Amino acid sequence: MYQPTRRIVQWTKENRIDITCRKEEKSMNQIPQAILKTKAIGKKIFYFDEIDSTNLEAKKHKEEVDSNGMVFLAEQQNQGRGRLGRTWVSPKETGIWMSILLKPDFDAQLASQVTLLAALAAADAIRQATKQDCRIKWPNDLVLNGKKVCGILTEMGACDGQVQYMVAGIGINVNTEWFPEEIKETASSLRIEGGIVYSREEIIAELLNSFEVYYDEFCASGSLRSVVNYYNSLLINKGKKVKIVEAVKTDIGIALGIDETGGLKVQTEDGEERTIISGEVSVRGLYGYV
Repeated sequence: MYQPTRRIVQWTKENRIDITCRKEEKSMNQIPQAILKTKAIGKKIFYFDEIDSTNLEAKKHKEEVDSNGMVFLAEQQNQGRGRLGRTWVSPKETGIWMSILLKPDFDAQLASQVTLLAALAAADAIRQATKQDCRIKWPNDLVLNGKKVCGILTEMGACDGQVQYMVAGIGINVNTEWFPEEIKETASSLRIEGGIVYSREEIIAELLNSFEVYYDEFCASGSLRSVVNYYNSLLINKGKKVKIVEAVKTDIGIALGIDETGGLKVQTEDGEERTIISGEVSVRGLYGYV
């Protein structure tokens, strides 16, 4: 049976998070404690040189008592997945392939909103690193210059309507320089768009910092109320015509922005206002990806 190589590291205030597994120039080195300011998220990090999927690995730890906030990082994934069963390309030593394991105390109906929090945190980190206008394509893609640079896959286990665990999987094309033919027209990386090599460690730290702030507020309030306006300011779909692709039909409308539940409000061509739930449909630009 396949056994991935890993190193487990513990964060304390006295040290830095060492996620070094190999000495190659491109491998991840350390997350400086000076910029990682979280209390729970990332208190323990599992690092893998190569793995099937960080989301799959995170689920193996869901029964552990102290597993809330665990982070799983890999240099390469062989079975990376995206939303709606799509494959996520995760080449070696070029991106951030990461999962955060959460043990929240809220209803399962709120779980999909964590995807939007992860998107905000990733946007914050990318904008900070690149100084570029990274935008969100609802519900789970991040876009630079019209091309996808980040995707998010959130999964959960629930019992009697209560969330037992959640895994927020985040993939960021950081220093990737090549993409397969079938996605090269819609995918890009921070390096391609910015023209320089970026520190994955710094992006990870900034992302975890932001995510903990958003997540703690959400757990306390049970609502996206505090971030709705900010999210909508980053929403690349807002005010644009979008194609709503459902199992039995396709509709066209204007994206109006999200509401406090994370649903996308859309005004259809017949004047009806609908709220789209992320698990039900795919929302695309009318004439392309965005």
